[in-house]
Amino acid sequence: MKVVILAGGYGSRISEESHLKPKPMIEIGGRPILWHIMKEYSYYGFHDFIICAGYKQQMIKQWFADYYLYNSDITIDFCKGGQMTVHNHVAEPWKVTVIDTGLDTMTGGRILRIQKYIGDETFLLTYGDGVSDLNIRKLTEFHKKHKKIATLTAVYTEQRFGVLEIGSKDHCVHAFREKSQADGSRINAGYMVLEPSIFSYLKDDHTVFEQETIRQLVADGQLYAYQHDGFWQCMDTKREKEKLEDMVAQGRAPWMVWEH
Repeated sequence: MKVVILAGGYGSRISEESHLKPKPMIEIGGRPILWHIMKEYSYYGFHDFIICAGYKQQMIKQWFADYYLYNSDITIDFCKGGQMTVHNHVAEPWKVTVIDTGLDTMTGGRILRIQKYIGDETFLLTYGDGVSDLNIRKLTEFHKKHKKIATLTAVYTEQRFGVLEIGSKDHCVHAFREKSQADGSRINAGYMVLEPSIFSYLKDDHTVFEQETIRQLVADGQLYAYQHDGFWQCMDTKREKEKLEDMVAQGRAPWMVWEH
């Protein structure tokens, strides 16, 4: 089963770094968050990736082109015309296809552009800016059972600020407390499984998957949610990046299942 990763956006909310590189290439613990996501999927046996690139897409292509050399010890003999010897062979069991899906293409349009690389197969889809300890095998099993077009992973997101308890009649503030998970609601965390019939829901480059596509799937009764109560974190802001960095530095990064 192929894994499609949406990695073409501008990442404007984390502009401190995204003005230099695409957001999926921003590093967490010395590795791009894109690498972390791919390692998650690879841990569960999914090694065939299609990267939907766009903004600064050449940097993603170059990183993968150089990946083998970056992770191997080499000798370059300038006396022999720059002959290179690779001393160890460090590689992932990956097949990676990087597609330029356009600079301003919407998410649904990016998926539509890679249709020929998917064919008639069920495929996985996620975003290039979030990590999770989700059991991806269980997600795919859930999808197969309900036999609908699409499954997304639903996670709880907490309120970002303290919570006010306000009287419905007198509008008096009766309590102020810190936020808790119970104050949040479930959102689409990505980590989707899709049937190839999803392409009939995608019109053109302007199609926003999270809006018209999902709404139509809901209307047709073709969307199920796999509820995940474990760890999930997106990297939309510098603060969220620093949170993930701290977790790696402290050795408590729950998404790094390949190291557990």
